[in-house]
Amino acid sequence: MTGKGGETDHSMEVGAVRSLQQTPTWALAAVCIFFITVSIIIERLINLLSQRLKKNRKISLLEAVEKLKSVLMVLGFMSLMLNVIEGEVSKICIPTRYANRMLPCHGTKILLTDEDDDDDHDNNSAHFCSKGKTSLISPEGLTQLSFFFFVLACMHTLYNLATLLLGMAKMRRWNSWEKETQTVDYLAANDPNRFRITRETTFARRHLSSWTETSIQLWIKCFFRQFYNSVAKVDYLTLRHGFIFAHLSSNNSFNFQKYIQRSLHEDFKTVVGISPLMWLTVVIFMLLDVHGWRVYFWMSFVPLIMVLVIGTKLEVIVAKMAVKIMDRNNVIRGSPLVEPNDKHFWFCAPRFLLIILHYTLFLNTFEMAFFVWITWKFGINSCYHEHREVVVIRLVLAVTVQVLSSYITLPLYALVTQMGSTYKSAILEEQIGNVLRQCHGRVRDKRKRNQTLETDNNSDNNNRDVDTSESPPVQPEMISDFRFSSRLPPILQEISIQSKLKSDEIEGK
Repeated sequence: MTGKGGETDHSMEVGAVRSLQQTPTWALAAVCIFFITVSIIIERLINLLSQRLKKNRKISLLEAVEKLKSVLMVLGFMSLMLNVIEGEVSKICIPTRYANRMLPCHGTKILLTDEDDDDDHDNNSAHFCSKGKTSLISPEGLTQLSFFFFVLACMHTLYNLATLLLGMAKMRRWNSWEKETQTVDYLAANDPNRFRITRETTFARRHLSSWTETSIQLWIKCFFRQFYNSVAKVDYLTLRHGFIFAHLSSNNSFNFQKYIQRSLHEDFKTVVGISPLMWLTVVIFMLLDVHGWRVYFWMSFVPLIMVLVIGTKLEVIVAKMAVKIMDRNNVIRGSPLVEPNDKHFWFCAPRFLLIILHYTLFLNTFEMAFFVWITWKFGINSCYHEHREVVVIRLVLAVTVQVLSSYITLPLYALVTQMGSTYKSAILEEQIGNVLRQCHGRVRDKRKRNQTLETDNNSDNNNRDVDTSESPPVQPEMISDFRFSSRLPPILQEISIQSKLKSDEIEGK
């Protein structure tokens, strides 16, 4: 049809849904340029962050960023697939009696029966399904589900960032304790030739009391201790001494705080990921989200319980090491010496605590993401928020778990897990490499200064017609590369000596 009739075919009613055929090109172009610009800005920011981490040699954080990018890519791909295949999935029909089971909201049953007439059936959203059947999931439902994955990606990023920042803020206090270990007062107070009664040491007085006589009393005491002064100064110094004595042969100049910080960065690579078990948990909770069961209300207590149990276990480990020192010797020399051992941890695996903590953080992220998604798409007055007191409790628990896990439990984990039988050699080698590069830079600068002085002296001697044979020039080769070896920790001196011996053997051959 042409002319006026053709215009009628392509005209639309006011307020009707328009496709791209009825959308102005300027509106389409404006929306495209907005999303393209935002995407490019986010990509540039991520690249700048990666370059900065690479420049500062924060390899663990760089790998964590790459892993986070892969998680976001998976979530974005899932959201994209839901939008692409929503038409095909909505054509899958199921009997109405099954569609009316396990509904999340009361009063949302589909009232479609065999006695409905054809007009009522045609008004149903599933026009392609026969009588007595309906869509497995509607196109609108698939669109809403894609929004959930978008919200989950955003909350996963924000929660991981908050976890790292809060943990680093708590560990920044330990830097002053680390500097104190290089002072004369600390060395005098921890003189290895000084004898002390074990029970009178600060570490023993903090952990040994009548509450440590039985396991139940010990767990109760450690449960409440994690809420105030979870990591005391004496705990940090004692665990530092035990770690250095076990792995570094009494190298007191070792920066234990920086090692823990890099260890936390290494563990952060695990925290940012989403394992298949976690995805299975998401599916299970969505399956059990039936009206009246209040699954999400009870689920909000699970992360809190797990965080409190982990924090209590970490405090118990420290307390038991103090008890073991007391049982072993009544009199000690120098500082109390704890013995790192995997037997302190569940299943003799310190990393098992990280797995539980990772799962806990994800559950808390999922809880908050689900709440934000429901409020965004369905409103605060939806059937999901029938009981306002339940909503308030869930929000308070989610925030509490995030603060506890990030500011208390995670830094405590980073410190106490160093009491395992092994240490992270990759982090230690990286730290040693940085020290060697600094020493090499100082020697190189020293050589340049000597060469400059030699050039100036030679020019002055030539101007004054002085015999240069009486004052031989300074030979840079005579400057020892280990001039600063007295400032290096013993472990670096051992590495330097071993490298020199190997070079001498090669020359001898």
